[in-house]
Amino acid sequence: MDRSDIYRVGSSLREGGSKSFWRSGNTTDVFSRSSRGEDDEEALKWAAIERLPTFDRLRKGILTTGGSGPGEIDIHNLGLHEKRQLIDRLVKIAETDNEQFLLKLKKRIDRVGIELPKIEVRFEHVNVEGDTYVGSRALPSLINFFHNIIEGFLTSANILKTRKKHLQILQNVSGIIRPGRMTLLLGPPASGKTTLLLALAGKLDSSLQSSGRVTYNGHEMHEFVSQRTAAYIGQHDVHIGEMTVRETLAFSARCQGVGTRYEMLSELSRREKGSNIKPDPDIDVFMKAAATAGEEASMITDYILKILGLEVCADTLVGDEMVRGISGGQKKRVTTGEMLVGPANALFMDEISTGLDSSTTFQIVNCIRQSIHILDCTALISLLQPAPETYDLFDDIILLSEGQIVYQGPREQVLEFFESMGFKCPERKGVADFLQEVTSRKDQQQYWTSKDEPYRFITVKEFSDAFQSFHVGRKLGDELATPFDKRKSHPAALTTETYGVSKKELLKACFSREFLLMKRNSFVYYFKLGQLSVMAFVAMTLFFRTKMHRDTDIDGIIYTGALYFAAMMIMFNGMSEISMTIVKLPVFYKQRDLRFYPSWAYALPTWILKIPVSFVEAGVWVFLTYYVTGFDPNVGRFAKQFFLLVILNQMASGLFRLIAAAGRTMVIANTYGSFVLLLLVALGGFMISRNDVKDWWIWAYWCSPLMYAQNALVVNEFLGHGWKKIVPIYSTEPLGVAVMKSRGFFPYSYWYWIGAGALVGFTLLFNFGYTLALTFLNPFGKPQAVLPEESRSNEHDKRSGGAIQLSTHASSSSHRPHSGAAAQPSHQKKKGMVLPFEPHSITFDEISYSVDMPKEMKLEGVIEDKLRLLNGLSGAFRPGVLTALMGVSGAGKTTLMDVLAGRKTGGYIEGTITISGYPKKQETFARISGYCEQNDIHSPYVTVYESLVYSAWLRLPPEVDSETRKMFIEEVMELVELNTLRHGLVGLPGIDGLSTEQRKRLTIAVELVANPSIIFMDEPTSGLDARAAAIVMRTVRNTVDTGRTVVCTIHQPSIDIFEAFDELFLLKRGGQAIYAGSLGRHSSLLIKYFEGIQGVPKIKDGYNPATWMLEVTTESQEIALGVDFAENFKNSELYQRNKAIIGDLSRPVPGTKDLYFPTQYSQSFVTQCMACLWKQRLSYWRNTSYTAVRLLFTSFIALTFGTIFWDMGTKMSKRQDLFNAMGSMYGAVLFLGVQNATAVQPVVAVERTVFYREKAAGMYSPMSYAFAQVVVEIPYIFAQCVVYGILVYAMIQFDWDAGKFFWYFFHIFVSLMYFTFYAMMAVAMTPNQHIAAVVAFSFYSIWNLFSGFIVPRTRIPIWWRWYFWGCPISWTLYGLVASQFGDIEDKLDTGETVKQFLDDFFGYKHDFLGVVAVVVILFTVLFALVFAFGVKMLNFQKR
Repeated sequence: MDRSDIYRVGSSLREGGSKSFWRSGNTTDVFSRSSRGEDDEEALKWAAIERLPTFDRLRKGILTTGGSGPGEIDIHNLGLHEKRQLIDRLVKIAETDNEQFLLKLKKRIDRVGIELPKIEVRFEHVNVEGDTYVGSRALPSLINFFHNIIEGFLTSANILKTRKKHLQILQNVSGIIRPGRMTLLLGPPASGKTTLLLALAGKLDSSLQSSGRVTYNGHEMHEFVSQRTAAYIGQHDVHIGEMTVRETLAFSARCQGVGTRYEMLSELSRREKGSNIKPDPDIDVFMKAAATAGEEASMITDYILKILGLEVCADTLVGDEMVRGISGGQKKRVTTGEMLVGPANALFMDEISTGLDSSTTFQIVNCIRQSIHILDCTALISLLQPAPETYDLFDDIILLSEGQIVYQGPREQVLEFFESMGFKCPERKGVADFLQEVTSRKDQQQYWTSKDEPYRFITVKEFSDAFQSFHVGRKLGDELATPFDKRKSHPAALTTETYGVSKKELLKACFSREFLLMKRNSFVYYFKLGQLSVMAFVAMTLFFRTKMHRDTDIDGIIYTGALYFAAMMIMFNGMSEISMTIVKLPVFYKQRDLRFYPSWAYALPTWILKIPVSFVEAGVWVFLTYYVTGFDPNVGRFAKQFFLLVILNQMASGLFRLIAAAGRTMVIANTYGSFVLLLLVALGGFMISRNDVKDWWIWAYWCSPLMYAQNALVVNEFLGHGWKKIVPIYSTEPLGVAVMKSRGFFPYSYWYWIGAGALVGFTLLFNFGYTLALTFLNPFGKPQAVLPEESRSNEHDKRSGGAIQLSTHASSSSHRPHSGAAAQPSHQKKKGMVLPFEPHSITFDEISYSVDMPKEMKLEGVIEDKLRLLNGLSGAFRPGVLTALMGVSGAGKTTLMDVLAGRKTGGYIEGTITISGYPKKQETFARISGYCEQNDIHSPYVTVYESLVYSAWLRLPPEVDSETRKMFIEEVMELVELNTLRHGLVGLPGIDGLSTEQRKRLTIAVELVANPSIIFMDEPTSGLDARAAAIVMRTVRNTVDTGRTVVCTIHQPSIDIFEAFDELFLLKRGGQAIYAGSLGRHSSLLIKYFEGIQGVPKIKDGYNPATWMLEVTTESQEIALGVDFAENFKNSELYQRNKAIIGDLSRPVPGTKDLYFPTQYSQSFVTQCMACLWKQRLSYWRNTSYTAVRLLFTSFIALTFGTIFWDMGTKMSKRQDLFNAMGSMYGAVLFLGVQNATAVQPVVAVERTVFYREKAAGMYSPMSYAFAQVVVEIPYIFAQCVVYGILVYAMIQFDWDAGKFFWYFFHIFVSLMYFTFYAMMAVAMTPNQHIAAVVAFSFYSIWNLFSGFIVPRTRIPIWWRWYFWGCPISWTLYGLVASQFGDIEDKLDTGETVKQFLDDFFGYKHDFLGVVAVVVILFTVLFALVFAFGVKMLNFQKR
């Protein structure tokens, strides 16, 4: 047993015995001290390591562990515990120790004279431009959709010139990003920051035209692999939700490898040995561990987790919309960490601070800064709203505006440049905020200081030209003029290898990740098995052996149906592969483009690891159904059926993965996927016999894998012993052969092996296709915001002079009249006052809110039944006064707001709330209040103006006529500065449409057009840059000045935003108030109050009062000072003053009446239905990916069916002719129906979240929403039926009789309606669309089985016959077949008439048609009513 083994045993024993571990806590520093001295034992061990050959020397180190002194260890065998101990010793507290640790690393490298690789990035004359549609032509609509397709075709054929407008994104930008210096990229939104970062990282979208050159150390982009030399960190967090934070970073580190760390370390070790230098053992072990490639959990991962502050959630799942995981801010840090664990030397970071509070941002940027300065890396970081202390961490600034560089150079000289232009940064203003506003037309004037000349607007072009002649600009120009000396470039600086580690290692990494994901998603596989077992149970009791005879060819047909159903079940059970593949595609594209792994390394594990699943699924089906159904009882045939279903399952999952990778989005994959499946199934040999397939489709018959599977299954069964008997009525052949021939199958035994071989071939082909699709296809481009029609230059001309300096208001706040009645006349001329409103105050006294104690806390031994979130809060919000509601995260800001606004769906509320002195009633309160939620939820397919019209229409009282309403909307748009975006589509957040800041303003406007007296706003400035936040706050300020009561929760305001408020209501954790009152000029009253408490540190000059206030009132400060701020506040004079105000406002003013409205909603039910229908109609018209694709799909299916079943309506001589005609009906109903149902679910799910907001605002009754959602579908379904009905009826040539055509059209129309409404019902009854899809799908298989096509009603056992009558598809098929053929008296080749055969075999009677029609309409109405009921009664939004 060598020494390292003994050490390992010892350490594991120590880990096991916690006592010795605790004891070791105080001995560590003793050992670490003694080990720093030349300890004899350690010196001997070191000498032993020095004598080893280099390879072994780099694998061994000396590690001091608590309790046992220094010991020799093998780096590869470091346990998780040892790694953590080592990291803790090196970097105990990230903020303070990281710098010391990096300096030690650098010192070790410098001591032997090794130079670290550096990268200097230069960009010269870079231009980037794109093409886009402008104005209404850019809005999606059914007409524009087809217009774009035709126009695109004509322009590519050079027949037509493109109508797109040219858009310049970057204009002639040049500069240098230097190593060892932190560079900050600043600029207002849409100034081209992301494009510049992408251009420098070599990741520009190929659809953009670009010119100019970007070089790294003088080398052009094509001379090295830019994706691995530079790390680009995007602003979207794309991760796999089922992996933990540690696993995500570890996988990334494993794929990116260690770069040239290993070579550097071996050189370092060689030089140290030569100079007889002994390194610090901890640093030595760290560096050796960090240079070891292919580790599953590397040392670097733990280090990065530590410095990014992710240790607390390291073992928490990242999460997504289905899985609860880490917070948004933590996700942002994971995105950053994912690239930091790699060896890249140049970092391009895009808005890494979104969702982080300023202290976390400061800490992360500071850690990055230390590594940049000490290790000479290169970094360009763009930040949205850097706080002053974060801004000061940077060395250089690049200021970008309208695609041009306004300034690039040292941070210290940027203000000097603007002062030379006549602009000065005010004292209480962050420099970063000033820089982003000074180039904007709206905000520039307030910074003009030159007294000599009058102000005029200075354009970005003028700034840019002036910078060229400014001394910093001249110096930059000179440097760019002398090219970089390539000889100075370190050979290890630029990476030329495409991947970080060997292909074998990458494949292993992908295998282990895929296996992990399968374990995490095991529920899906168990659920699929459960579903399969249930269906197997249904199938075996339906095709029960006592009812399955082998006497006539009719019996053979039933057996064929049973085999067809088995094939369909096994095949479609893999359908979930589509959604599971698509969910992971965004992560795959990101990692593929960052060169984490080649596509085949990702594709192989997804295929290979699914093979055992296929065995289990096919096994469950065959073992359950084979003998119970009464298939041939021969063990060989049993095994052959099992083997065939395994390959069929493999082929299907390969096909579904290929469809997913080629489709790339759910809508497209579902649509084209359904089309491909339709062809495979229609030409699989069951729906239509091979003898009847037309010559022009026979190629597709031979290409359908299902045909080979079906044929092999049939041959395996019908050549068995039980089918050997000869029935003289049919022929001289055995019955089995006769059955196969009548259905057009090949009756030869070798067809089993042909079928099996073909399926194996298809499996290989589809998986190869999947790999190709992953390699060559890119994700669909994201459509961005629509450009307004008017030219962009005069966009702001109408509003110049609108620059309201926010802080000017706060100063006058103390002199503002506060009582509601008196405030009115003085504000009469303010904006937003076309409609009169009554100012209302809101007071709350001793409000407490509690919820049932969570189970987790009860398990931890908490005895109480209720958890209290708000604790005895009292306050008053008055008209014309802007109140900020603040506190640390979890203090209960949003909770208080929800309680006051009546938005809580659960919990217990105590205390009194009054509105202008009268007790609050939620029904009337909803009519006079507005609530702006933090996540801006709006219907994506309406424009900004339409959103406002809709809100005003439903919320203003009916006596307001439409002219006044329009004027009021215009007024509000002016107030919220939305005029230029009037025709902009709202879009989905983060995907297309409005930017975050525009969305926030829309949220405010939607509430304002309701003309409320009291408005609550939850975090109106979160996620915005300084300029956008200022615009939103200006909107809020304008609103207050109209005399309304406004309350905002706010997270981390800058000085000027904070001082725009008049009053502050401050909460601490546990929902207790610690301050409520006026702020005073420059927050003087607030500062005076807190500085008056003993021990509270004074505020520094120019420091943000909001930040200071949150810092001095933390829990740790309370403990340190021994103060309870809540108690302190309760004993203060301020509290008594508040109580007095509450007392005054809680008594009604004489002469006023309590709020009263005659009806619950402001508009009548009919108007509500009209308004909802108006919005839904617009949404549907513009949602082309849903409506246009559906029409196209229907036309394709119609043409396909028409050509496959060409002229079959006229043939009625054989039974098979009737089966074929019925097959066309069955296929159409099932495929069109399921396609409609799948497509409608995501649409309804998105609209439902909007509905929750509108319902809470009291806009309409849920019934009017349900009515609109149901009615808006009908014209689109009708259009589908017109296209399908006419095409197919004509091509199949059914009887051109008006009555028959009407019945055909009627049944297709109604069946599509009930499918669509059924899917909508599934969404209404379940929490989200994923669960809805699963629930809906499980019913389609049962409907399919009982449709009457696979097994007719006459042959269904008595115990299942009731379900035939309960299955909507069976009624539709009854109606379709009976109306076409039920009255035909022609004779078949067997001697019976068509009418007789239908009655005997199917049980269809022509005179039953009226009943059938009534029943299918009842199904449609039932599903629509259940949908309405679900919408009305169920609320899956928990607050």
